[in-house]
Amino acid sequence: MQNVHFNLTMSTTIMSTNTKQKRNLIEGKPALVVIDIQAGSFIEVDNKDRSIPHMPDYADRMRKARTAIDKARECGIPVIFIQEVHRPNLVDFGRELDGSEDIHCLENNPNTEIAVEEMGFLPSDYLIKKRRYSAFFGTDFEILLRGLEADTLLLCGGLTDVCVHYTFVDSHQSDYFCRVIEDCVAGSSEDAHEGALRAMEYLQTRARCSLNNVLDAMEDFRNLSSSAA
Repeated sequence: MQNVHFNLTMSTTIMSTNTKQKRNLIEGKPALVVIDIQAGSFIEVDNKDRSIPHMPDYADRMRKARTAIDKARECGIPVIFIQEVHRPNLVDFGRELDGSEDIHCLENNPNTEIAVEEMGFLPSDYLIKKRRYSAFFGTDFEILLRGLEADTLLLCGGLTDVCVHYTFVDSHQSDYFCRVIEDCVAGSSEDAHEGALRAMEYLQTRARCSLNNVLDAMEDFRNLSSSAA
């Protein structure tokens, strides 16, 4: 009986492995999601003076997202900006201040605004304002995605270990194909950044993508769209 149980277990494991399907970087229709790249991302201050810590080269990684944004527009891919914003009386922070983060992203603070110049934000871009880490929580983000008929979400921005990670998880649980442009995200620390990338890769194989590979995939999408028109 032990041998029979062992063989059944091995058979189940092998069957599960063989059901995995190799996915393209972009499946169906993509959307580029730019998470919390706000004016404060580019203010040069010591970490000890920040309300939220940043890993080294944080601002440089955020600037690289501009390349993905410009390419997305060139290829007819919708660009969705996500902005974290809180009321000045702190009523909507909830448990957000119970951890390492201090008060941040208050309304009417210039540093809370989308980094318009650095990211080339346009009136034609989509903007979702959120009160929590995930872009899905308490917003109309999913209504917008349905209207755009999006299948693959290309994520960039920060923090890798907080808002990017939680948006990725909710995207995954909502059955979207999720890709994180690892050159264009940054975390609260290098360890937290890398740990979050590994966690996202665990959920969807090949979720971690280089900026160059994403640019190539965008170009392929444009070519396929043109040939199908």
